Amino acid sequence: MPPEELLTLRASIDNIDAALIHLLAERFKCTQQVGRLKARLGLPASDLAREAQQVARLRALAVSARLDPEFAEKFLAFVVREVIQHHEYLTAQTTSLATG
Repeated sequence: MPPEELLTLRASIDNIDAALIHLLAERFKCTQQVGRLKARLGLPASDLAREAQQVARLRALAVSARLDPEFAEKFLAFVVREVIQHHEYLTAQTTSLATG
């Protein structure tokens, strides 16, 4: 059996992982609303200026949190790619409904 200290640390990691999943779920709920709004208004799925601002902001947050800013940027890029895919899907759905 692993030592108690290891079990305690693993329990904390499990709690953090659960919190991350819940936070990501909340984030994606918000980005789905943004995607529906963009589709309704005919706005593009991605906003390069906003993405650049977010990268700079999160890199600075990562540095202050002593997290590798390269890792933070890669993580954000992954999340943003997923969001853009959802936005493109919502735009296609909206366009299909409007023309169909």
